[in-house]
Amino acid sequence: MLDPRHLQALSAVVEQRSFAAAAHSLSLTVAAVSLRIKALEESLGQRLLVRGKQVRPTAAGQSLLTHAKRVQLLEADLLGALAGSATGPQRRAHWHSLSVAVNADSVASWFLPGVAPLLLQQRLLLDVWIDDQDHTHDALHSGEVLGCVSTLAQAMSGCRAEPLGTMRYRCVATPEVAQRSRNPEGALSVHRLLEWPAVIFNRKDALQDRFLAQHFGLHQAHYPRHFAPAIDAFEAAIELGLGWGMVPELHLQRRPDSATPLVDLLPGAAVEVALYWHHWAHEPLSAQRLTDAVKAAAAAALGPAVAD
Repeated sequence: MLDPRHLQALSAVVEQRSFAAAAHSLSLTVAAVSLRIKALEESLGQRLLVRGKQVRPTAAGQSLLTHAKRVQLLEADLLGALAGSATGPQRRAHWHSLSVAVNADSVASWFLPGVAPLLLQQRLLLDVWIDDQDHTHDALHSGEVLGCVSTLAQAMSGCRAEPLGTMRYRCVATPEVAQRSRNPEGALSVHRLLEWPAVIFNRKDALQDRFLAQHFGLHQAHYPRHFAPAIDAFEAAIELGLGWGMVPELHLQRRPDSATPLVDLLPGAAVEVALYWHHWAHEPLSAQRLTDAVKAAAAAALGPAVAD
């Protein structure tokens, strides 16, 4: 039998990326956490962590972490069911946490509004890992989350990948930047556009490159760039006239009338990003409910899913 305290220590170290932070989160000493990890590794006969500036799990550690999270969810589901059948003060179920990896555009537009009713009804705590949609899959592979919104269509072993729909992105800027990016005939000049900086969410964001390649045949184009890794800051930078950027249609549709106007630089042209929900093939009940809520939210907000 695996000692739950040892699994708890492993989860904390991986989540916190260090023994010291894990010890603080568990109200233990660093030595106590280290001893628990050592005992777990000795009982299994293999290394579970790669020690370094940032601690990360080995392949065996990743597998064990995924197992630990499933056990925790199963226990939480059981406790919730027992609390639901009880009477008196013990009837209310405890809160328990679900970890997911989601791109910032989805969190801000459809993901949280779609799953909020479930979280409140089932007393679920959401631990959201924000990353680019091309990279969220890494967190599921490492065992740190139970589900992720990703652009990858292929499910990894032990998981399922279900089409959610497509997010459409438009290339927008202020009217002033738009005017300076046009030729004398009034059409968008890509060469004039690239004289202006692009506003980019972070260094993993490749939407602007996809736009240039898809609509102008430009690959590996060189242009100045601002980086603003927060949704509000990203859109504020575009509104302030610092440059042009790729903004989801969902965000543009919900902009208040009082907001700084933004112009679609190439009307009718968009970049479509197909999204998939990756999750464990065999999920505890609470995770199954989350999967259902995510799929329903995406169906209501996103464009049609890509056909297999």
